[in-house]
Amino acid sequence: MRHPFQKAFNIRRHEIVPVFLAVFYFFCVLTALMVLRPAREALGMQGGIDAVRWLFVGTAVITLAVNPVFGWLVSHLPRRLFITATYLFFSFTLLVFYSLMTLTPKVIGVTTGQVFYVWFSVFNLFVTMVFWALMADRFSFDQGKRFFGLIAVGGTLGAIFGPWLAGRLAEPLGTPALLLVSAGFLVLALIAAWVLTGLQPHNPAERKDPEDPPAVDEHERIGGSAWEGFRAVFKSRYLMGIAAYVVILAIMATFIYFTRLHMVAAMEDSTDLRTTLFARNDLITQVATLVMQALVAGHLMKRLGVSLTLALLPLTAALGFIGLAIVGSFAALVVLEASFRAVQRALMRPARETLFTVTTREEKYKAKAFIDTFVYRAGDVVGAQTEGLLARLGMGLAAIATVAVPLALVWAGLALWLGKSQRQKAIAASPMIQGTRGEPRHDIP
Repeated sequence: MRHPFQKAFNIRRHEIVPVFLAVFYFFCVLTALMVLRPAREALGMQGGIDAVRWLFVGTAVITLAVNPVFGWLVSHLPRRLFITATYLFFSFTLLVFYSLMTLTPKVIGVTTGQVFYVWFSVFNLFVTMVFWALMADRFSFDQGKRFFGLIAVGGTLGAIFGPWLAGRLAEPLGTPALLLVSAGFLVLALIAAWVLTGLQPHNPAERKDPEDPPAVDEHERIGGSAWEGFRAVFKSRYLMGIAAYVVILAIMATFIYFTRLHMVAAMEDSTDLRTTLFARNDLITQVATLVMQALVAGHLMKRLGVSLTLALLPLTAALGFIGLAIVGSFAALVVLEASFRAVQRALMRPARETLFTVTTREEKYKAKAFIDTFVYRAGDVVGAQTEGLLARLGMGLAAIATVAVPLALVWAGLALWLGKSQRQKAIAASPMIQGTRGEPRHDIP
């Protein structure tokens, strides 16, 4: 007999410990990010909304420059070590910003705020990308469908806990101390990653279930070129499809983001009040996400499949932009953003990450890094410049909806194609798919 908890979350007994380590890991990652996010939004607006559009361009350029460095780490270091190097690097930069804010507070201004904005945007993408790449490498295709949604709950709890913790600590300790708090949670995330990878079976005989992932030698290097992720995306229709899906996702999110900036800028001039509005909006979004994850995410992907789950977000975006164009109020924007982010984080993100469970280990880390960082930020740039052009032409929410709704329909079609392609790749590779450098893997039942 299975425990009610196991039945509720569709999880087997021997999977409980690694899954909850993954939940704790994601909790720490999102807490580290969300402790700092409201301040980033307020600091970025100090130079005006037009400046934020150019900060998106700067972020895309930096992510492109960092990708070959990360690719080199993946090629030359074992999995645990390149994950460690990535997290410790960002922890170190947090300490650098803390030192600047405490030792030379007079240098903090518009330019410094913009530097922090770009750095945070890169930090945000890379630490979450590394997390999900490890999840796609650590868990099998079937396991991903069963409990990537549950793992995402950890991130949502961290995204709620982070702003709450920032509110509790900012006044007694000062804003700079939040950087140390964020660094501390990154270290906890790294510890969880080490323990999680150490729970893998070391030989096939130790596997308790044929759906378990294969053993991975933690001293083995993935190898290949530092630019292999870039080349892999353009050589594979499947990876190109994922990249296109991510570009449209970024464009839609950017349309919502700049609409919010315009409305908040029209409502408040104070940086503190803007920060409060951003934090309140984030809280509403995270609560909506948590409710959705608790009620439907655990079984939806298993029952509907990856295709329909991926298509839910385009449908949400199309309906939301139509409603925003008709109503045109800040309350309507809050509803759109909360529903969009809730579906994105509770349903779409876990489904999208399962797309990488049928790829090679090199693609999981290198191609995924390129897609989740540079390709995503390139989509941000396209969305920001398109929104800026519409704003300069004096067009309002109706014009944005005119662009967003047809794009959402294309996005939905792409979602259905990706789900179908994933199933075909899984079936074609059964009972094995190719691993890092061509070795057989038996994680597809």
